[in-house]
Amino acid sequence: MGTCEVCGNEYDLAFEVRTRDGAAHTFDSFECAIHQLAPICEHCQCRVVGHGVQVDGHFFCCAHCARNSTVGSREIRDAVTTS
Repeated sequence: MGTCEVCGNEYDLAFEVRTRDGAAHTFDSFECAIHQLAPICEHCQCRVVGHGVQVDGHFFCCAHCARNSTVGSREIRDAVTTS
């Protein structure tokens, strides 16, 4: 039985997430894991749940927010082409 570090719920299906720095976190739901670990968009302050956009070490939820921030290039795109 694991205990979620966000909500304190004890749950037999709790899971562990390890971060790049080796820290281990226990959660009872993806909602709590997102709340604790997802980066925050530096423009609109929402949690970055998908791929997001990273520009010069700054995280954004989408290209629109990255372009409208004071950081980086105005040529930022959400998708990567395959050609």
